[in-house]
Amino acid sequence: MAFRAVHAEWGTVFSHLPDLGCGRAWEAVWKIRPPAPITCVECRHPMHPKTSERGLHFFARAPHAPDCEIARQGESEAHHLLKLELASAARQAGAHAELEVRAPDGSWRADVLASDPAGAWRMALEAQLSPITAADIAERTARMDAHGVTCCWFSDRARPPWLGTVPSVRLVAGDDGVAVAEGLVKFTGCSWQTAPQVPLADFLRWVFTCQVFPHDPSVRLGYPQRQLAQVWTALHYIRAEEAYLWREEERQRQAAEQRARFEEKADRRRADTDRKNAASRRAALERAAAGEIQARRDNLGAAGARLHDKLMRRPGVQQAVEHLAREHHLTVTVGMSTTETRWGGGTPLIGPDGTPAAVLSPASGLVRGEAFRLLAGMLLLFETAGEQQRFDRNTRRRRKVPIDGWRMEHLSEATSGTTGTAAVPAPRRARPGPRPSGGPCSCTKPELTAVIMGQPHPAEPSEQMTPASAVYTASCHACGGAYEKPWRRSAT
Repeated sequence: MAFRAVHAEWGTVFSHLPDLGCGRAWEAVWKIRPPAPITCVECRHPMHPKTSERGLHFFARAPHAPDCEIARQGESEAHHLLKLELASAARQAGAHAELEVRAPDGSWRADVLASDPAGAWRMALEAQLSPITAADIAERTARMDAHGVTCCWFSDRARPPWLGTVPSVRLVAGDDGVAVAEGLVKFTGCSWQTAPQVPLADFLRWVFTCQVFPHDPSVRLGYPQRQLAQVWTALHYIRAEEAYLWREEERQRQAAEQRARFEEKADRRRADTDRKNAASRRAALERAAAGEIQARRDNLGAAGARLHDKLMRRPGVQQAVEHLAREHHLTVTVGMSTTETRWGGGTPLIGPDGTPAAVLSPASGLVRGEAFRLLAGMLLLFETAGEQQRFDRNTRRRRKVPIDGWRMEHLSEATSGTTGTAAVPAPRRARPGPRPSGGPCSCTKPELTAVIMGQPHPAEPSEQMTPASAVYTASCHACGGAYEKPWRRSAT
Protein backbone atom coordinates (compact mmCIF):
# COMPACT_ATOMS: atom_id res chain seq x y z
CA MET A 1 0.00 0.00 0.00
CA ALA A 2 1.42 3.36 -1.10
CA PHE A 3 0.04 6.85 -1.57
CA ARG A 4 2.63 8.18 -3.98
CA ALA A 5 3.42 6.94 -7.47
CA VAL A 6 4.70 8.22 -10.82
CA HIS A 7 2.39 8.76 -13.81
CA ALA A 8 4.08 8.49 -17.19
CA GLU A 9 2.52 11.80 -18.37
CA TRP A 10 1.57 13.73 -15.22
CA GLY A 11 4.60 13.01 -13.05
CA THR A 12 4.25 12.32 -9.33
CA VAL A 13 0.68 11.68 -8.19
CA PHE A 14 -0.71 11.37 -4.65
CA SER A 15 -3.73 9.16 -4.03
CA HIS A 16 -4.78 10.97 -0.84
CA LEU A 17 -5.15 14.36 -2.57
CA PRO A 18 -8.45 15.24 -4.24
CA ASP A 19 -6.63 16.39 -7.42
CA LEU A 20 -3.83 13.78 -7.16
CA GLY A 21 -1.45 16.70 -6.84
CA CYS A 22 -1.58 17.33 -10.59
CA GLY A 23 -5.06 18.72 -11.18
CA ARG A 24 -6.66 15.37 -12.05
CA ALA A 25 -9.52 13.53 -10.34
CA TRP A 26 -9.24 10.05 -8.86
CA GLU A 27 -11.59 8.73 -11.49
CA ALA A 28 -9.00 9.64 -14.13
CA VAL A 29 -6.84 6.71 -13.00
CA TRP A 30 -9.24 4.36 -11.23
CA LYS A 31 -10.87 1.50 -13.16
CA ILE A 32 -10.03 2.78 -16.62
CA ARG A 33 -9.05 0.85 -19.74
CA PRO A 34 -6.31 0.63 -20.63
CA PRO A 35 -4.82 0.92 -17.11
CA ALA A 36 -3.18 4.20 -16.18
CA PRO A 37 0.62 4.18 -16.73
CA ILE A 38 1.48 4.39 -13.03
CA THR A 39 4.70 2.95 -11.58
CA CYS A 40 6.48 2.75 -8.24
CA VAL A 41 8.66 5.72 -7.37
CA GLU A 42 11.40 3.34 -6.17
CA CYS A 43 11.64 0.43 -8.62
CA ARG A 44 9.37 1.66 -11.47
CA HIS A 45 7.28 -1.52 -11.22
CA PRO A 46 3.66 -1.06 -12.37
CA MET A 47 1.09 -0.04 -9.77
CA HIS A 48 -2.72 0.00 -9.79
CA PRO A 49 -5.08 2.51 -8.11
CA LYS A 50 -7.31 0.87 -5.52
CA THR A 51 -9.90 1.79 -2.88
CA SER A 52 -10.15 0.06 0.52
CA GLU A 53 -13.39 -1.04 2.19
CA ARG A 54 -13.39 2.20 4.16
CA GLY A 55 -12.95 4.30 1.00
CA LEU A 56 -9.22 4.90 1.28
CA HIS A 57 -7.47 5.61 -2.03
CA PHE A 58 -4.03 4.06 -2.48
CA PHE A 59 -1.69 2.46 -5.01
CA ALA A 60 -0.98 -1.28 -4.97
CA ARG A 61 1.98 -2.94 -6.68
CA ALA A 62 1.36 -5.36 -9.53
CA PRO A 63 2.32 -9.04 -9.03
CA HIS A 64 5.94 -10.17 -9.24
CA ALA A 65 7.24 -6.81 -8.03
CA PRO A 66 10.90 -6.62 -6.98
CA ASP A 67 11.92 -6.20 -3.35
CA CYS A 68 12.24 -2.42 -3.06
CA GLU A 69 12.05 -0.10 -0.06
CA ILE A 70 8.31 0.51 -0.36
CA ALA A 71 7.62 -3.23 -0.56
CA ARG A 72 9.63 -3.84 2.59
CA GLN A 73 7.73 -1.25 4.63
CA GLY A 74 4.64 -3.41 5.01
CA GLU A 75 2.64 -0.57 6.58
CA SER A 76 -0.87 -1.14 7.86
CA GLU A 77 -3.94 0.78 6.81
CA ALA A 78 -4.08 2.44 10.25
CA HIS A 79 -0.53 3.67 9.77
CA HIS A 80 -1.40 5.10 6.33
CA LEU A 81 -4.48 6.78 7.73
CA LEU A 82 -2.46 8.43 10.48
CA LYS A 83 0.06 9.66 7.91
CA LEU A 84 -2.78 11.17 5.93
CA GLU A 85 -4.07 12.90 9.06
CA LEU A 86 -0.60 14.31 9.71
CA ALA A 87 -0.21 15.54 6.15
CA SER A 88 -3.66 17.10 6.10
CA ALA A 89 -3.12 18.82 9.47
CA ALA A 90 0.29 20.11 8.33
CA ARG A 91 -1.31 21.71 5.25
CA GLN A 92 -4.05 23.24 7.40
CA ALA A 93 -1.29 24.69 9.60
CA GLY A 94 0.19 26.45 6.53
CA ALA A 95 3.05 24.11 5.71
CA HIS A 96 3.90 22.18 2.60
CA ALA A 97 3.61 18.42 3.26
CA GLU A 98 4.91 15.42 1.30
CA LEU A 99 4.51 11.74 2.17
CA GLU A 100 7.29 9.15 2.21
CA VAL A 101 10.19 11.48 1.56
CA ARG A 102 13.58 9.79 1.48
CA ALA A 103 16.94 11.30 2.50
CA PRO A 104 19.35 11.97 -0.37
CA ASP A 105 21.72 9.32 0.97
CA GLY A 106 18.91 6.92 1.90
CA SER A 107 19.70 7.02 5.64
CA TRP A 108 16.11 7.85 6.62
CA ARG A 109 12.61 8.13 5.23
CA ALA A 110 10.05 10.57 6.63
CA ASP A 111 6.42 9.51 6.82
CA VAL A 112 5.41 13.12 6.29
CA LEU A 113 7.94 15.87 5.57
CA ALA A 114 6.48 19.26 6.46
CA SER A 115 8.39 22.30 5.26
CA ASP A 116 8.09 26.05 5.16
CA PRO A 117 6.86 27.26 1.78
CA ALA A 118 9.75 29.72 1.87
CA GLY A 119 12.21 26.92 2.62
CA ALA A 120 13.23 28.18 6.09
CA TRP A 121 12.72 24.88 7.89
CA ARG A 122 11.86 21.21 7.46
CA MET A 123 10.22 18.89 9.97
CA ALA A 124 9.48 15.17 9.81
CA LEU A 125 6.11 14.05 11.21
CA GLU A 126 6.48 10.37 12.10
CA ALA A 127 3.50 8.06 12.65
CA GLN A 128 4.55 5.22 14.98
CA LEU A 129 1.99 2.53 15.79
CA SER A 130 4.11 -0.60 15.88
CA PRO A 131 6.33 -1.43 18.89
CA ILE A 132 9.74 0.24 18.96
CA THR A 133 12.38 0.69 21.63
CA ALA A 134 13.31 4.07 23.06
CA ALA A 135 16.89 3.60 21.84
CA ASP A 136 15.77 2.93 18.25
CA ILE A 137 13.44 5.90 18.10
CA ALA A 138 16.14 8.18 19.54
CA GLU A 139 18.64 6.90 16.99
CA ARG A 140 16.25 7.53 14.10
CA THR A 141 15.58 11.04 15.37
CA ALA A 142 19.31 11.74 15.57
CA ARG A 143 19.82 10.63 11.94
CA MET A 144 17.24 13.19 10.78
CA ASP A 145 18.71 15.92 12.99
CA ALA A 146 22.09 15.33 11.32
CA HIS A 147 20.51 16.42 8.02
CA GLY A 148 18.91 19.53 9.51
CA VAL A 149 15.45 17.95 9.75
CA THR A 150 13.68 18.25 13.11
CA CYS A 151 11.26 15.52 14.08
CA CYS A 152 8.08 14.93 16.06
CA TRP A 153 6.60 11.48 16.66
CA PHE A 154 2.89 10.71 16.87
CA SER A 155 0.90 7.71 18.10
CA ASP A 156 -2.76 7.06 18.85
CA ARG A 157 -2.00 4.03 21.05
CA ALA A 158 -3.07 4.21 24.70
CA ARG A 159 0.37 4.04 26.34
CA PRO A 160 3.28 4.16 23.88
CA PRO A 161 6.33 3.31 26.04
CA TRP A 162 8.66 5.62 24.11
CA LEU A 163 6.50 8.72 24.62
CA GLY A 164 8.66 11.55 26.00
CA THR A 165 11.94 9.96 24.97
CA VAL A 166 12.01 12.22 21.89
CA PRO A 167 9.75 15.13 20.87
CA SER A 168 6.41 13.33 20.69
CA VAL A 169 2.70 13.49 21.50
CA ARG A 170 -0.17 11.04 21.85
CA LEU A 171 -3.27 11.56 19.72
CA VAL A 172 -6.93 10.69 20.24
CA ALA A 173 -9.81 10.71 17.82
CA GLY A 174 -12.75 12.93 18.78
CA ASP A 175 -15.93 14.32 17.30
CA ASP A 176 -14.01 17.24 15.82
CA GLY A 177 -11.18 15.13 14.43
CA VAL A 178 -7.78 14.11 15.75
CA ALA A 179 -6.51 16.00 18.83
CA VAL A 180 -3.37 16.03 20.98
CA ALA A 181 -4.14 14.32 24.33
CA GLU A 182 -0.74 13.85 25.96
CA GLY A 183 2.65 15.50 25.66
CA LEU A 184 1.47 19.13 25.57
CA VAL A 185 1.67 20.68 29.05
CA LYS A 186 1.48 24.00 30.88
CA PHE A 187 3.07 25.21 34.14
CA THR A 188 0.59 26.18 36.86
CA GLY A 189 2.72 27.84 39.53
CA CYS A 190 4.39 24.83 41.12
CA SER A 191 3.92 21.86 38.77
CA TRP A 192 3.29 20.86 35.18
CA GLN A 193 -0.27 20.01 34.23
CA THR A 194 -1.63 18.54 31.02
CA ALA A 195 -3.03 21.11 28.63
CA PRO A 196 -6.60 20.78 27.33
CA GLN A 197 -6.92 18.73 24.15
CA VAL A 198 -6.20 20.79 21.04
CA PRO A 199 -6.80 19.88 17.40
CA LEU A 200 -3.80 18.41 15.65
CA ALA A 201 -3.75 21.24 13.09
CA ASP A 202 -3.60 23.86 15.86
CA PHE A 203 -0.76 22.02 17.58
CA LEU A 204 1.24 21.81 14.36
CA ARG A 205 0.61 25.51 13.68
CA TRP A 206 2.09 26.30 17.13
CA VAL A 207 5.07 24.06 16.39
CA PHE A 208 5.70 25.54 12.93
CA THR A 209 5.45 29.13 14.23
CA CYS A 210 7.65 28.39 17.29
CA GLN A 211 4.88 28.99 19.83
CA VAL A 212 5.63 25.67 21.54
CA PHE A 213 8.99 23.96 22.02
CA PRO A 214 10.30 20.59 23.19
CA HIS A 215 11.33 20.95 26.85
CA ASP A 216 12.94 18.72 29.49
CA PRO A 217 10.99 19.59 32.66
CA SER A 218 12.92 20.02 35.91
CA VAL A 219 9.75 20.01 38.02
CA ARG A 220 7.73 16.83 38.36
CA LEU A 221 4.63 16.53 36.20
CA GLY A 222 1.61 16.89 38.45
CA TYR A 223 -1.10 15.39 36.27
CA PRO A 224 -2.31 11.81 36.84
CA GLN A 225 -0.43 10.40 33.86
CA ARG A 226 3.11 9.06 33.65
CA GLN A 227 6.18 11.22 33.98
CA LEU A 228 7.66 12.26 30.62
CA ALA A 229 11.29 13.15 30.11
CA GLN A 230 10.42 15.57 27.30
CA VAL A 231 7.23 17.55 26.67
CA TRP A 232 5.92 20.32 24.43
CA THR A 233 5.14 23.67 26.02
CA ALA A 234 5.19 27.42 25.43
CA LEU A 235 8.14 29.69 26.19
CA HIS A 236 6.36 31.62 28.96
CA TYR A 237 5.66 28.33 30.76
CA ILE A 238 9.37 27.45 30.57
CA ARG A 239 10.20 30.85 32.08
CA ALA A 240 7.55 30.30 34.76
CA GLU A 241 9.24 27.02 35.69
CA GLU A 242 12.61 28.76 35.87
CA ALA A 243 11.16 31.46 38.13
CA TYR A 244 9.61 28.80 40.37
CA LEU A 245 12.90 26.93 40.59
CA TRP A 246 14.67 30.17 41.53
CA ARG A 247 12.07 30.90 44.22
CA GLU A 248 12.28 27.34 45.51
CA GLU A 249 16.07 27.51 45.62
CA GLU A 250 15.87 30.82 47.48
CA ARG A 251 13.31 29.38 49.90
CA GLN A 252 15.51 26.36 50.57
CA ARG A 253 18.53 28.63 51.05
CA GLN A 254 16.65 30.77 53.55
CA ALA A 255 15.34 27.68 55.31
CA ALA A 256 18.87 26.29 55.50
CA GLU A 257 20.13 29.59 56.93
CA GLN A 258 17.32 29.67 59.48
CA ARG A 259 17.98 26.03 60.38
CA ALA A 260 21.68 26.85 60.77
CA ARG A 261 20.81 29.78 63.05
CA PHE A 262 18.55 27.56 65.15
CA GLU A 263 21.24 24.88 65.37
CA GLU A 264 23.86 27.48 66.29
CA LYS A 265 21.58 28.88 68.97
CA ALA A 266 20.87 25.37 70.25
CA ASP A 267 24.60 24.61 70.26
CA ARG A 268 25.30 27.76 72.26
CA ARG A 269 22.49 26.91 74.65
CA ARG A 270 23.78 23.36 74.99
CA ALA A 271 27.36 24.59 75.50
CA ASP A 272 26.15 27.01 78.17
CA THR A 273 24.20 24.19 79.82
CA ASP A 274 27.25 21.94 79.66
CA ARG A 275 29.39 24.64 81.28
CA LYS A 276 26.86 25.14 84.05
CA ASN A 277 26.51 21.38 84.55
CA ALA A 278 30.28 20.94 84.62
CA ALA A 279 30.63 23.71 87.19
CA SER A 280 27.78 22.28 89.27
CA ARG A 281 29.22 18.77 89.15
CA ARG A 282 32.72 20.02 89.93
CA ALA A 283 31.45 21.94 92.94
CA ALA A 284 29.45 18.93 94.13
CA LEU A 285 32.52 16.71 93.73
CA GLU A 286 34.64 19.18 95.73
CA ARG A 287 32.06 19.24 98.51
CA ALA A 288 31.91 15.43 98.48
CA ALA A 289 35.71 15.21 98.70
CA ALA A 290 35.71 17.69 101.59
CA GLY A 291 32.98 15.69 103.33
CA GLU A 292 34.98 12.50 102.92
CA ILE A 293 38.09 14.15 104.41
CA GLN A 294 36.06 15.30 107.37
CA ALA A 295 34.56 11.82 107.82
CA ARG A 296 38.04 10.28 107.85
CA ARG A 297 39.14 12.81 110.45
CA ASP A 298 36.15 11.90 112.61
CA ASN A 299 36.94 8.15 112.39
CA LEU A 300 40.62 7.86 113.27
CA GLY A 301 42.25 5.00 115.10
CA ALA A 302 40.80 1.58 115.88
CA ALA A 303 37.20 2.75 115.58
CA GLY A 304 37.89 4.03 112.07
CA ALA A 305 39.60 0.79 111.10
CA ARG A 306 36.66 -1.27 112.33
CA LEU A 307 34.24 0.98 110.42
CA HIS A 308 36.35 0.64 107.28
CA ASP A 309 36.44 -3.16 107.60
CA LYS A 310 32.69 -3.23 108.14
CA LEU A 311 32.08 -1.08 105.03
CA MET A 312 34.39 -3.24 102.94
CA ARG A 313 32.23 -6.25 103.81
CA ARG A 314 29.14 -4.65 102.30
CA PRO A 315 27.70 -6.68 99.41
CA GLY A 316 29.46 -5.87 96.16
CA VAL A 317 32.08 -3.51 97.58
CA GLN A 318 35.05 -5.86 97.14
CA GLN A 319 33.87 -6.77 93.59
CA ALA A 320 33.53 -3.06 92.76
CA VAL A 321 37.08 -2.36 93.98
CA GLU A 322 38.42 -5.21 91.83
CA HIS A 323 36.31 -4.07 88.84
CA LEU A 324 37.71 -0.54 88.93
CA ALA A 325 41.26 -1.85 89.24
CA ARG A 326 40.82 -4.29 86.34
CA GLU A 327 38.72 -2.22 83.93
CA HIS A 328 39.77 1.37 84.72
CA HIS A 329 43.16 0.90 86.43
CA LEU A 330 41.95 2.79 89.50
CA THR A 331 42.98 1.95 93.04
CA VAL A 332 40.04 2.78 95.30
CA THR A 333 38.78 2.06 98.76
CA VAL A 334 35.41 2.42 100.42
CA GLY A 335 34.48 5.91 101.61
CA MET A 336 33.78 6.75 105.25
CA SER A 337 31.01 9.26 104.51
CA THR A 338 28.43 6.68 103.49
CA THR A 339 25.72 8.14 105.73
CA GLU A 340 25.63 11.45 103.86
CA THR A 341 22.63 11.96 101.60
CA ARG A 342 24.79 13.23 98.75
CA TRP A 343 25.61 9.62 97.77
CA GLY A 344 21.94 8.80 97.06
CA GLY A 345 21.94 5.80 99.39
CA GLY A 346 24.97 4.26 97.63
CA THR A 347 28.47 3.42 98.80
CA PRO A 348 31.23 5.84 97.70
CA LEU A 349 34.50 4.49 96.35
CA ILE A 350 37.39 6.89 96.95
CA GLY A 351 40.68 7.15 95.06
CA PRO A 352 44.11 7.39 96.73
CA ASP A 353 44.06 11.21 96.44
CA GLY A 354 40.78 11.39 98.34
CA THR A 355 38.66 12.18 95.26
CA PRO A 356 35.46 10.14 94.81
CA ALA A 357 35.80 7.79 91.82
CA ALA A 358 32.48 5.89 91.73
CA VAL A 359 29.33 5.13 93.67
CA LEU A 360 28.07 1.60 94.24
CA SER A 361 24.35 0.80 94.12
CA PRO A 362 22.68 4.20 94.62
CA ALA A 363 18.91 4.16 95.22
CA SER A 364 16.87 5.84 92.47
CA GLY A 365 14.42 7.30 94.98
CA LEU A 366 17.21 9.18 96.78
CA VAL A 367 18.74 10.80 93.69
CA ARG A 368 17.70 14.41 94.12
CA GLY A 369 19.23 17.78 94.93
CA GLU A 370 22.89 17.50 95.88
CA ALA A 371 22.89 13.76 95.16
CA PHE A 372 21.71 14.35 91.59
CA ARG A 373 24.37 17.01 90.94
CA LEU A 374 27.11 14.72 92.31
CA LEU A 375 26.06 11.41 90.72
CA ALA A 376 25.40 13.02 87.31
CA GLY A 377 29.14 13.33 86.75
CA MET A 378 30.29 10.09 88.36
CA LEU A 379 30.53 6.44 87.42
CA LEU A 380 27.68 4.41 88.91
CA LEU A 381 28.28 0.73 89.61
CA PHE A 382 25.61 -1.94 90.18
CA GLU A 383 25.91 -5.55 91.22
CA THR A 384 23.73 -6.87 88.39
CA ALA A 385 22.48 -5.73 85.00
CA GLY A 386 18.90 -5.93 86.27
CA GLU A 387 19.68 -3.54 89.12
CA GLN A 388 21.26 -1.14 86.64
CA GLN A 389 18.20 -1.30 84.38
CA ARG A 390 15.83 -0.69 87.29
CA PHE A 391 17.81 2.36 88.35
CA ASP A 392 17.78 3.76 84.81
CA ARG A 393 14.07 3.04 84.36
CA ASN A 394 13.04 4.54 87.69
CA THR A 395 15.09 7.71 87.28
CA ARG A 396 13.67 8.22 83.79
CA ARG A 397 10.18 7.79 85.18
CA ARG A 398 10.95 10.51 87.74
CA ARG A 399 12.66 12.63 85.05
CA LYS A 400 15.88 12.62 87.03
CA VAL A 401 18.31 11.86 84.20
CA PRO A 402 21.30 14.08 83.27
CA ILE A 403 21.22 15.72 79.88
CA ASP A 404 24.08 13.47 78.74
CA GLY A 405 22.72 10.38 80.51
CA TRP A 406 24.14 8.26 83.33
CA ARG A 407 27.56 6.61 83.23
CA MET A 408 26.69 3.11 84.44
CA GLU A 409 28.35 -0.31 84.63
CA HIS A 410 27.39 -3.56 86.34
CA LEU A 411 29.55 -6.15 88.09
CA SER A 412 27.91 -9.37 86.92
CA GLU A 413 30.80 -10.20 84.59
CA ALA A 414 33.29 -9.51 87.35
CA THR A 415 31.74 -12.29 89.47
CA SER A 416 32.04 -14.97 86.76
CA GLY A 417 33.52 -18.29 87.83
CA THR A 418 36.34 -20.23 86.20
CA THR A 419 33.90 -22.21 84.05
CA GLY A 420 32.90 -19.06 82.20
CA THR A 421 29.29 -19.00 83.45
CA ALA A 422 28.14 -15.99 85.46
CA ALA A 423 27.72 -16.75 89.12
CA VAL A 424 24.38 -16.01 90.74
CA PRO A 425 24.86 -12.90 92.89
CA ALA A 426 24.05 -13.16 96.57
CA PRO A 427 20.79 -11.58 97.68
CA ARG A 428 21.34 -7.96 98.55
CA ARG A 429 20.13 -6.65 101.93
CA ALA A 430 17.87 -3.66 101.55
CA ARG A 431 19.36 -1.69 104.48
CA PRO A 432 22.00 -3.82 106.18
CA GLY A 433 22.79 -3.07 109.78
CA PRO A 434 26.26 -3.02 111.33
CA ARG A 435 28.06 -6.33 110.88
CA PRO A 436 30.36 -7.55 113.68
CA SER A 437 34.04 -7.69 112.83
CA GLY A 438 34.63 -11.14 114.39
CA GLY A 439 33.92 -14.60 112.96
CA PRO A 440 30.61 -16.45 113.17
CA CYS A 441 29.20 -17.00 116.63
CA SER A 442 29.44 -20.64 117.87
CA CYS A 443 28.37 -20.13 121.51
CA THR A 444 25.89 -22.60 123.02
CA LYS A 445 24.14 -19.74 124.86
CA PRO A 446 24.77 -16.61 122.79
CA GLU A 447 24.16 -13.16 124.28
CA LEU A 448 22.73 -11.29 121.33
CA THR A 449 22.33 -7.59 120.52
CA ALA A 450 21.04 -6.13 117.24
CA VAL A 451 21.55 -2.53 116.13
CA ILE A 452 18.37 -1.41 114.39
CA MET A 453 18.13 2.12 112.96
CA GLY A 454 21.16 3.07 115.01
CA GLN A 455 19.71 1.85 118.31
CA PRO A 456 20.80 -1.39 120.12
CA HIS A 457 18.07 -3.91 120.90
CA PRO A 458 18.40 -7.14 122.98
CA ALA A 459 17.79 -10.29 120.97
CA GLU A 460 17.56 -14.06 121.39
CA PRO A 461 17.86 -17.09 119.09
CA SER A 462 14.74 -18.06 117.11
CA GLU A 463 13.65 -21.18 115.29
CA GLN A 464 12.16 -19.21 112.38
CA MET A 465 13.45 -16.27 110.34
CA THR A 466 11.92 -12.98 111.43
CA PRO A 467 11.64 -9.77 109.36
CA ALA A 468 14.29 -8.10 111.52
CA SER A 469 16.80 -10.97 111.18
CA ALA A 470 16.29 -10.97 107.39
CA VAL A 471 17.55 -7.38 107.22
CA TYR A 472 19.90 -6.88 110.16
CA THR A 473 22.72 -8.98 111.64
CA ALA A 474 22.90 -9.62 115.40
CA SER A 475 26.18 -9.90 117.30
CA CYS A 476 27.14 -12.00 120.30
CA HIS A 477 28.63 -10.21 123.35
CA ALA A 478 30.19 -13.45 124.62
CA CYS A 479 32.42 -14.12 121.60
CA GLY A 480 32.12 -10.92 119.58
CA GLY A 481 31.12 -12.82 116.45
CA ALA A 482 28.20 -12.43 114.08
CA TYR A 483 25.14 -14.55 114.73
CA GLU A 484 24.15 -15.96 111.36
CA LYS A 485 21.13 -17.99 112.51
CA PRO A 486 17.58 -16.70 112.86
CA TRP A 487 16.93 -14.42 115.84
CA ARG A 488 14.20 -12.28 117.27
CA ARG A 489 14.04 -9.30 119.55
CA SER A 490 13.58 -10.28 123.19
CA ALA A 491 11.10 -8.68 125.60
CA THR A 492 13.75 -7.74 128.18
